[in-house]
Amino acid sequence: MDSGIYFDEPPKSQRNRKRVGWVLFGLAAVAVFVGSQLQSPYVLERPGPVFNVLGDEGKTPVISVLDAKTYATDGALDLLTVNVLGSPNQTPSWLEVLGAWLDPAQAVIPVDEIFPPNTSSTQVDKQNQLMMADSQSQATAVALRSLGYRYSYQVYVDSLDSAAAAKGKILPGDQIDSIDGKHVTGIQGLRTQVNAAKGAPVTVSGTRSGKQFTVTIKPKDVKGTWRLGVFVGTRFKFPIKVNLSLNDVGGPSGGMMFALGIYDKLTPGSLTGGQIFAGTGTIDEAGTVGPIGGIQQKMFGAQRAGAKWFLAPTQNCNEVVGHIPAGLEVVKVANFTQALNAVKQIAQKQSTAGLPKCGN
Repeated sequence: MDSGIYFDEPPKSQRNRKRVGWVLFGLAAVAVFVGSQLQSPYVLERPGPVFNVLGDEGKTPVISVLDAKTYATDGALDLLTVNVLGSPNQTPSWLEVLGAWLDPAQAVIPVDEIFPPNTSSTQVDKQNQLMMADSQSQATAVALRSLGYRYSYQVYVDSLDSAAAAKGKILPGDQIDSIDGKHVTGIQGLRTQVNAAKGAPVTVSGTRSGKQFTVTIKPKDVKGTWRLGVFVGTRFKFPIKVNLSLNDVGGPSGGMMFALGIYDKLTPGSLTGGQIFAGTGTIDEAGTVGPIGGIQQKMFGAQRAGAKWFLAPTQNCNEVVGHIPAGLEVVKVANFTQALNAVKQIAQKQSTAGLPKCGN
């Protein structure tokens, strides 16, 4: 007689555990499904395409120059971009947001920071294109001035947003000459000067249809930034023609790399020494390198494109420290001269020794 105990089905405790397991599995499946369908109040920033400004975009050189001698280049000066996933009408799902939170190469940003209230995606795109065009003009100005060229320019109003603080006081086509008596150099310069007033009314002087005008405007606070609500551009008159061709890229953050690329094209020898550099930063007509958004994503984009050397705006250092991808060396720069000197030293010595770094 067999003294063993046999069951035609698992013991009750084991059956209960299986039931609980299936319930948890079902709940998890439901959570995943719901998370993949429900929209979040965020957009995601990811590393975007990388463009070597010394190379070609399709079959067209990114930088081409007429009426001046140019020189062969090598290596790379990589301009970095960030892809934004989402819009006010279609934000990422919570499942996508969770994945981005777990990925150091991505950032989760409240949708209102990228698309301010009462501003359409079309308006944001238009503003980004204006800023890109302005950054290219400013970069050309910086490079040419460093080489001894002289030029003139005008800052003009392209359009106003629907709730602009300047509505009724500034018109499309107006030329803006100064803010509170200080000459305006471009989009970034105008923004800096308006923000410096910290919300107090500013005096805007300009030219309309050949006549001088002066108005006082109280800026509006848009997510912590004081704005007049005007979209401006810069008309330069350069002694030589510099064409910059880069499709489907907006914003001002490529200014510094454009300036370095134009300088390299117009000077003998190799600025890069054959090295691959990447960098980001706005630039104004005075050569000041300004902060940008998405620098952590851009560092990952640089690493993935094979760059070893990265030029970062000094004012972005708080976002750089502790987030540098493996194999990338970051040098901080505050102006075009520092950026140019850093590239020259690294090209000659393959070393950042003695150059300023974030954190020191």
